[in-house]
Amino acid sequence: MADLSVILPRVLIVSRRSLRKNKFVDFVGEYHLDLIVGYGAVPVIVPRVTGVHMLLDSFEPIHGVLLCEGEDIDPSHYEAEASGLSFDELEEIRRLHASDTAIDKEKDAIELSLAKLCLERNIPFLGICRGSQVLNVACGGTLYQDIEKELSRNCPECRRVVHIDYENYDGHRHVVRVVENTPLSEWFCASLDGEKMEISVNSYHHQGVKKLAQRFVPMAFAPDGLVEGFYDPDAYNPKEGKFIMGLQFHPERMRKPDSDEFDYPGCPAAYKEFVKAVVAYQKKLNSSTSLLKPLKLDQEMEKKRKVILKSFSLARILYDRGSERNFSKESELEAGADFLESNTALSLQQENRLMQMGATVRNSSSYYHKMKLTADRERLAKSVIEKMSVEKVSDLMSFYHMMGQICSDVLERKLHDMVNDLAS
Repeated sequence: MADLSVILPRVLIVSRRSLRKNKFVDFVGEYHLDLIVGYGAVPVIVPRVTGVHMLLDSFEPIHGVLLCEGEDIDPSHYEAEASGLSFDELEEIRRLHASDTAIDKEKDAIELSLAKLCLERNIPFLGICRGSQVLNVACGGTLYQDIEKELSRNCPECRRVVHIDYENYDGHRHVVRVVENTPLSEWFCASLDGEKMEISVNSYHHQGVKKLAQRFVPMAFAPDGLVEGFYDPDAYNPKEGKFIMGLQFHPERMRKPDSDEFDYPGCPAAYKEFVKAVVAYQKKLNSSTSLLKPLKLDQEMEKKRKVILKSFSLARILYDRGSERNFSKESELEAGADFLESNTALSLQQENRLMQMGATVRNSSSYYHKMKLTADRERLAKSVIEKMSVEKVSDLMSFYHMMGQICSDVLERKLHDMVNDLAS
């Protein structure tokens, strides 16, 4: 039977920690998992456990990252001081949104690390709700610490939006205007209301994008002006494995009452296109790198490997420290030299680089002595000049300044003559 964990692409999803019966439990919404699996990828849950942000290499290979719900991001990661909120207002926000304002620094560290990794490697990334905020912050954007107090109160009554309803999580909807010629407009093209370009979305958040990071383009706005979706147009081509996007609303939860039927046909499109990009990214990764199982060496080969390793280590020490090292041990470099001469499996570029390293090591001794000689001459010159009077030192400086100016003038004239010769 085929090993599906190797065949199918892997999507990392960070869990959310919750307190249940006086014990912490980690969970991920099943809607996310269903959609990822349904479109052909394997969800790999990264547990929100202390220290996991230091172990992300253990989750390789990473073909995609999906970040979803969670607590507010620690304001220290963006320009929170610009909010202008008073201490009393912040206390009121904590009271009204107690489940969200309990900041989870470990989750922040894990998710910001993953977001930055995706941006560095162009790994497909989909951020839903908090995940979109993480993406924006990772790229230098900022957030409203509280939409109602920072945005809504400055809006006319007719434009104010309720972004969160604790009593009606799945049923709550508000209108957003979709921007033309964006992925969102393509996915919902059959459902957009004529020239209004509007759909009703489910959301559950009291924070949101304040300043959108420069690399992103908005895809949807709420009536109060809040950005409800954005993407990187230079990193969007699912067929080529490119997908960097954030959605503030929850398309996975936009379903009709007591049914799994979506409000709009375009609701699952974000997950479909995301997984398409993940699959393409995996294929591209596999074509450029072959994941070989490590060779198991017998005792004799392992001994030779250690000798060669020591040989190269000595070469590096010689390069870094010069003759401070005991040069009687240079004979120990022979194992590495023999290896380079006999190895025929290296590419031409690798051979050239290793030859350059070898030349550098061979010349390191003479280079060190030259540097030492220069330092000795410098010390001698300083000693002589320190014995000179102020007038003589001043004259010496004037002389070398004059000589420098003469050299500069002559060099400029010679270069000018060369240019004229070439032009003629």
